[in-house]
Amino acid sequence: MTHTRTVIHVVGARPNFMKIAPLMEAMHAEPHFRQVLINTGQHYDEKMAGGFFRELNLPVPDRDLGVGSGSHAVQTAKVMIAFEEVCLDIKPDLVVVVGDVNSTMAAAIVAAKLVIPIAHVEAGLRSRDRAMPEEVNRIVTDRLADLLLTPSRDGDENLLAEGVPPERIRFVGNIMIDTLRRHLPMARFDRLRDKVAVEQGRYAVLTLHRPSNVDHPETFNAILAALKHVARDMPIVFPVHPRTRTRLAEFGLDAAMSGFVLTEPLGYTDFLSLTSNARIILTDSGGLQEESTALGIPCLTMRENTERPITITHGTNRLVGTRTADIIAGYHEAMATNTPPRVPELWDGHTAERITDVFRGFLLS
Repeated sequence: MTHTRTVIHVVGARPNFMKIAPLMEAMHAEPHFRQVLINTGQHYDEKMAGGFFRELNLPVPDRDLGVGSGSHAVQTAKVMIAFEEVCLDIKPDLVVVVGDVNSTMAAAIVAAKLVIPIAHVEAGLRSRDRAMPEEVNRIVTDRLADLLLTPSRDGDENLLAEGVPPERIRFVGNIMIDTLRRHLPMARFDRLRDKVAVEQGRYAVLTLHRPSNVDHPETFNAILAALKHVARDMPIVFPVHPRTRTRLAEFGLDAAMSGFVLTEPLGYTDFLSLTSNARIILTDSGGLQEESTALGIPCLTMRENTERPITITHGTNRLVGTRTADIIAGYHEAMATNTPPRVPELWDGHTAERITDVFRGFLLS
């Protein structure tokens, strides 16, 4: 007789929600798994988090830790203190963490200290830039995890080079593409007609929120100078992250947004409608590099490095940095290129099922 195994899923920020939703659905069909959803509350407002649970058909979290904002140390410490109580109470057989946010690392540290097995979904990604808080989170989480579930082959290579035993590594594909493929039929352009006044296929989408880009006036100004060049060709739809909106006002840059269509943060399907019908995507995000590759939409990543190099070698992504001239050059190159992208291996919408198979073998055999 097989006993029920309790699996805790930890989420804290919007990218986590898109990755955990298809996994919880796939695991729901397995009668021997009891699933518990813990929301740390790292993204804590309705625009940045609340609506995503409903839209992605995630269950109401069993516990909401409500940690809110704070410095990296404060946020991590709050998650650790609250999550330890959860683990001591529930006594899970497995803790599942996703992505690379502070909640991911904090929950992994707690589980490791309590000798609870850890599975890391989206393991093995590396930017080689420790100035990025997410890079530290990735390294620590992967060092502690018992199951490292990678989205691309370079993730396996990174982990093996760091001395991770091969038997801990499973190449399963990109789970965020599961969510994208599921919602794409609903992401019609007419969803946007009352929200943004642009023509289908004749606009750019911008996301910009990384502290290294928006917290420094010189860098922010250099990026905006390049974006103004793009805005002469086509409108730029810009769902503004709360952090970025604060910096625009603080640096007196509101007046520089001519040619931009500013909106509040959008729900998942509305945002997918926006990106899937765009001419080009401009971003400093990680997930959008992957989504643009899956959609076949040109993408310029305004960073000096990426933890997702497969989006460059196989996809539509170009790493253009933050210098005005480099961004403009990358834009013209992207607009002149018609080479069809290759969809990376196992970005096929079935990653959640493969992860469920891994968990079944790990917990029930």
